[in-house]
Amino acid sequence: MASRLLHRHIREQLKDLKEVTHESLVVGAIENAFQLMDEQMARERRGHQVEGGCCALVVVYLLGKVYVANAGDSRAIIVRNGEIIPMSREFTPETERQRLQLLGFLKPELLGGEFTHLEFPRRVQPKELGQRMLYRDQNMTGWAYKKIELEDLRFPLVCGEGKKARVMATIGVTRGLGDHNLRVCSSTLPIKPFLSCFPEVRVYDLTQYEHCPDDVLVLGTDGLWDVTSDCEVAATVDRVLSAYEPNDPSRYTALAQALVLGARGTPRDRGWRLPNNKLGSGDDISVFVIPLGGPGSYS
Repeated sequence: MASRLLHRHIREQLKDLKEVTHESLVVGAIENAFQLMDEQMARERRGHQVEGGCCALVVVYLLGKVYVANAGDSRAIIVRNGEIIPMSREFTPETERQRLQLLGFLKPELLGGEFTHLEFPRRVQPKELGQRMLYRDQNMTGWAYKKIELEDLRFPLVCGEGKKARVMATIGVTRGLGDHNLRVCSSTLPIKPFLSCFPEVRVYDLTQYEHCPDDVLVLGTDGLWDVTSDCEVAATVDRVLSAYEPNDPSRYTALAQALVLGARGTPRDRGWRLPNNKLGSGDDISVFVIPLGGPGSYS
């Protein structure tokens, strides 16, 4: 639904702008479009019995600038003359811990008496009541000691590390569209209040640099980035594009395919494996490659 309709919401919001006097107006239009998409999903799920949610990563080109909007754990980078320019960041329970904890602190009813907004290095045990343990709250980036109280025995709002980090022990992404029906496992407690549909929008001015045909914007879902670093993607960009003539439009499709296949790995005795023998990506792997310069591009 998002892939079919989100760009229409963005187009409608941009049409409402009489003139673009500042890039913040475009950013606001994109942000508003994401909210309208989420609201449409909420309305229509009732009639269609559709559940679930998705991440969304969008690129808008307007008046010489590229706007990259990300809600979720997908990622976008620009590879320009070998240099890597991050155009997004992932939104996970770890990266948004303080936002989630602040909401739990301000609205404790959302925790239902089942969770604590505080974070501890590990799960607190009943035998540790009255003892001192490291903790951190919504205001802290570091750790401090506190005396363990009865409320601290509740399950933490944010738990786990890396790909295993979860909000309310359920979901590992904190921004996206949908998930209006998502509940804590074996509970009626809704998780949607902690999930934001608003993207972070980053802007790249194409006019500030003379781009060549090998300069590209790479968009990928977490299935790519789970097993492939930014540097490895940049190396693949150089390797694949150098094998094609600069005016061959198929070079960008070949690059996207190489990135997908590289993240998936090759079948071996013990599953799909990467060249380093680690497991290939088991998640969705979707990749877009957008050229920023050279023949047939818009810059």
